[in-house]
Amino acid sequence: MRNRSRLRSNGSCPVRSRVLRVGAAAVLCALGGCRSAPVSFPAPAPWEVRRPQLQAREHFDLSGRVAVATGHEGFNANLHWEQQGTRSQLMLEGPLGTGAVQISASGNDLDIVTARGEHVDSAAAHADLATRLGFDPPLRSLRYWILGVPDPAQPATEELDERQQRLQGLTQAGWHIDYSLYVAVGGESLPARLTLRRDAVRVRLLVDDWQL
Repeated sequence: MRNRSRLRSNGSCPVRSRVLRVGAAAVLCALGGCRSAPVSFPAPAPWEVRRPQLQAREHFDLSGRVAVATGHEGFNANLHWEQQGTRSQLMLEGPLGTGAVQISASGNDLDIVTARGEHVDSAAAHADLATRLGFDPPLRSLRYWILGVPDPAQPATEELDERQQRLQGLTQAGWHIDYSLYVAVGGESLPARLTLRRDAVRVRLLVDDWQL
């Protein structure tokens, strides 16, 4: 207020009076909780455009945590997921009986390496993983669900957030997925918190870090 400090008070200065009125109005506005003008953001790309773009993404890396509940049993684990083309490389670190488990999946092919360095592959790997987790994980579809899109190879029912043009729910292959939180990653909106349910199985996933 440099200009104000130079003004001489003569009891009727219109400039000083106007400044006082503006100041008083600001105080009243603050006390009354005046709302500022809403900030406008660019509209998100249409879902019909975003969906195929995300489904075509072949490379991503994420770290997070997973909580699994199967009836009266359950466990928590740290998760690292690296996607390279059609191959999903996962590491689960937690109370799975033998500590860290490395999982490599591509199509119907599945390989597991236990903390002891034991290799399990083929049909035995599917049975081993289902025993460790308490359910048979839908890895082929999960690589899409985790990006917030349906598996393009199977029919699905989508629940779309029309304003944000992204999924808030998805039903596919007997599973229902709820998306409760998204984060901005490299100009894209990706899930940060999602819950998968099927019968008595519930899987909660919290993504701490995304890399595209």
